[in-house]
Amino acid sequence: MSAVHGTLHHVELWVDSLAEVLPGFSWLFERLGYAPFQSWEGGRSWLLGATYVVLEESPARVPGRHDRLRAGLNHLAFHVDDPDAMAEEAREHGWTLLFADRHPYAGGPAHHAAYLENAAGFEIELVRATG
Repeated sequence: MSAVHGTLHHVELWVDSLAEVLPGFSWLFERLGYAPFQSWEGGRSWLLGATYVVLEESPARVPGRHDRLRAGLNHLAFHVDDPDAMAEEAREHGWTLLFADRHPYAGGPAHHAAYLENAAGFEIELVRATG
């Protein structure tokens, strides 16, 4: 598949425990339309179009829980048809709704989204697709 100039090729997330985060991320990526792509000891990836996402328990990583408030990756954001429905489903897969008191407009009055966090500290933003 050919890619469009400037689109992401892949995103690689290093995790302390693949076993801990795999169920929630597997649900998320497959629910978003990504298909399982690669599998190896310590890692998995999912593919959508020309872009893939990797979870890896790399032996080169420095251990420690992911902290979205430190320098580095804060969160991944995805366009979805119904962020509220996905946020409800996400609870069954280990995700917690962030900013519940301001949901679904925690990003502002014109930004309908659900902000989710898993037990390992990774944040996902599900933004209502428009157009």
